[in-house]
Amino acid sequence: MNNHHKFINTPLPYSYNSMEPYIDEKTMWLHHNRHLQTYIDNLNSTLEKYPQFQNWTLEELIMNVPSLPEEIKTSVKNNAGGVYNHRFYFSNLSNPASPQPFGTLCEAIEKEFCSYRAFQDQFKASALSVFGSGYAWLVVNAAGKLCITTTANQDTPLPLGLLPVLNIDVWEHAYYLKHYNLRADYIDDWFHVINWNNANRNYMRYFSMGC
Repeated sequence: MNNHHKFINTPLPYSYNSMEPYIDEKTMWLHHNRHLQTYIDNLNSTLEKYPQFQNWTLEELIMNVPSLPEEIKTSVKNNAGGVYNHRFYFSNLSNPASPQPFGTLCEAIEKEFCSYRAFQDQFKASALSVFGSGYAWLVVNAAGKLCITTTANQDTPLPLGLLPVLNIDVWEHAYYLKHYNLRADYIDDWFHVINWNNANRNYMRYFSMGC
């Protein structure tokens, strides 16, 4: 996956119908080929006249928005965030998937939330609490503890010093064709297609970073 200008929309590691019956094929296709592609195109266009930032990684762009020229700050924040958030979301989907976390991440979830069921309830409540568009995240904070947070629009947890483990996109384009306005039903279905292998790798990154 390329991580600097010019960004490209790399193919998903699964077919668009792979998440059926939980997330429909048409939604997956539109989400990846239209919505994510638009963020990529906009980000590339924004950076076209700024070669000094074209070697910056996606994460570097997101983390250094305050230092960018005023005229591109908002565009980079929105579009780099849109690319990062969507790529992260798609990378954490799998079908068939393990019905629940396992290994080190499972132990951490049970320690922090008492049980996987309690985690599901808290995560769902947070995802439902997002007003309008945004994301719910499972992250590792600076103290090494798992916590649940939300971001609006295409904001990411990175500038807050949080390491993402898992996210759910609750923009309506992520679920409206199948679930209409029933966000709660979409969240319930999403729990069936979480790639816990990848989520566990994301969690273990915290320790590999020497934190």
